[in-house]
Amino acid sequence: MILRTLRALAWAGGLALVQSGCATGGEMTHPTVLLDTSHGDIRIELLPEHAPVSTANFLSHVDRGFYDGLIFHRVIPGFMVQSGGHEIDFAERPGAGDMIVNESDNGLSNLRGTIAMARLPDPHTARSQFFINLMDNMNLDHGRRPGDWGYAVFGRVIEGMEVVDEIARQPTGSFGGRRDVPLEPIVIRTARRGPDLKVIPASPPD
Repeated sequence: MILRTLRALAWAGGLALVQSGCATGGEMTHPTVLLDTSHGDIRIELLPEHAPVSTANFLSHVDRGFYDGLIFHRVIPGFMVQSGGHEIDFAERPGAGDMIVNESDNGLSNLRGTIAMARLPDPHTARSQFFINLMDNMNLDHGRRPGDWGYAVFGRVIEGMEVVDEIARQPTGSFGGRRDVPLEPIVIRTARRGPDLKVIPASPPD
């Protein structure tokens, strides 16, 4: 009961932050974000109707420049690339914000090109870190493994997936006890909002 109440309050709060982008007349808009990386541009479409809390959280970090200068600190070919928390020297950037509710039960799957919130083993521990799926990783979806909440998808790459694949091809090693660390820093120079995309919601079945 407590978790359901928390989720309802978080959903309402997140929706209030992103609803300003909604259009009228049967249309709505999806926010977009451009990641200018040291390997090229990656444009992401966010899906607030499915993941309002995760979308609002991501945009709040974008709007205050939190992601600028951070690195892709974990790269696993054939799996995913992860960013959103570490400086070039691998120090954790302060100010990652509060933990958010896990929206992995939103009906979205961890397919190739989707972006999802990274977290600690406990389900509701995501803050700022995210990953982009390099392949269909449905084993990360809600309920696919017994007792596992899964990982919340909140957007998808709409331009620059070739850049993501290029990032995944970079050599990796170990650093400070961590594995899968790129040997040369792969940097998010800036993360900025782009133009909203107009979408027409699908009609409910008869």
